[in-house]
Amino acid sequence: MIEYIAGLVTELNPAYVILEAGSIGYCINISLTTYGALVSCESCRLWIHEAIREDAYLLYGFAAREERELFRLLISVSGIGPNTARVMLSSLNPVSLGNAIADGDVNTIKSVKGIGQKTAERVIVDLKDKIGKRATAGEIVTFPDNTARDEALSALVMLGFVKNSATKVVDNLVRENRNLPAEELVRQALKLL
Repeated sequence: MIEYIAGLVTELNPAYVILEAGSIGYCINISLTTYGALVSCESCRLWIHEAIREDAYLLYGFAAREERELFRLLISVSGIGPNTARVMLSSLNPVSLGNAIADGDVNTIKSVKGIGQKTAERVIVDLKDKIGKRATAGEIVTFPDNTARDEALSALVMLGFVKNSATKVVDNLVRENRNLPAEELVRQALKLL
């Protein structure tokens, strides 16, 4: 799996960039947010998401790791594919989109071309618990790659707790302190469940 590609920008337009790395030119689909970050760059590093289908092998690149994580959360929602997620991240910057999801702002999400009322509501329902706001920095916090969180959730479910309730409690604990080990997350969650 490709984590990132660093190389020379040989071609750039609002829909894709061609990066030359190791004498290979990679065509990478990008959002307008990433395009804006690359406009004045001769070389860059893009965080990659690979979409492998029967008929295509596509790369999606992001200037910031946080944008890639939000993209991955969006494509986990039923009815949203990589191109729709890219349109969403092009219409709204990642912070605005994350805030709209966390606040349950259906109208902001619905303002994206191709997103209707039901899809906007589904995005909020599916992702609201996975995205939190950090008020001081305005930074969107996502939890998909937090191993301690996943281990703690697994342990709580094996102990007989309902996954949805355990997820809410553990995510709140991780928002407060992202460096807690799994054991401590379980201990603190047991006090709150």
